[in-house]
Amino acid sequence: MNKQLLVIDDDIKLCALLTSYLSQYNFDVSIANAPSEGLSFLKNKHIDLIILDVMLPEMNGFETLKAIRKLYSIPVIMLTARGETMDRIVGLELGADDYLPKPFEPRELLARTQTVLRRYPSFSKNKLTKKLKSGELEINEQSKSSVLDQQVLDLTTMEFEILLVLMQNPTRVISRDDIMDEIRGIDWNAFIRSIDVAVSRLRTKLRDDAKHPKYIKTIWGRGYQFIGEVNYVI
Repeated sequence: MNKQLLVIDDDIKLCALLTSYLSQYNFDVSIANAPSEGLSFLKNKHIDLIILDVMLPEMNGFETLKAIRKLYSIPVIMLTARGETMDRIVGLELGADDYLPKPFEPRELLARTQTVLRRYPSFSKNKLTKKLKSGELEINEQSKSSVLDQQVLDLTTMEFEILLVLMQNPTRVISRDDIMDEIRGIDWNAFIRSIDVAVSRLRTKLRDDAKHPKYIKTIWGRGYQFIGEVNYVI
């Protein structure tokens, strides 16, 4: 089944180019030229990944991303102006899964889209699932889902991947560099701060007190440690 992509960008020529190019690689591409159109589209159709421009009418891409993250954990790749490092940092801190500076080669967007989707596979009931459990917290590696006290957690891809890395290595102190390397596969020293922001959001969703943690402990100057007992359930 083709993956469903939503491009939110007011550049009509670029949207047409992406639709033509990505359609060759088993993607169904939908277009929204304004944030309100994109948000309305999400209410009515399943989308696997969003490609979101920063410069938009009505409200910018960051405001649009905030609106998306209030309701959905769909992976998002942001398109930013070339050289705007702060745009990339802000986007990652708000919950974007990747960024790509304009202008770009469609092949690179394709590669980044495929990489993000590999980190966020669709759930298949026909496959065995592996779960990690710590008290009332449970995460499913296959479906990329998480539950706390029988309530589904709405985690972004980055938040889930950080939690997964920590739970896969209980009691081990993991540095920010190691976390970034694990979840991105490349060295992004410029965006280490985004790990701290993501961990802070993750703690809020886990209702975990940083001063008296049940799950994630900060080891000052070194990184983070998952302190709960972890059990694997196949």
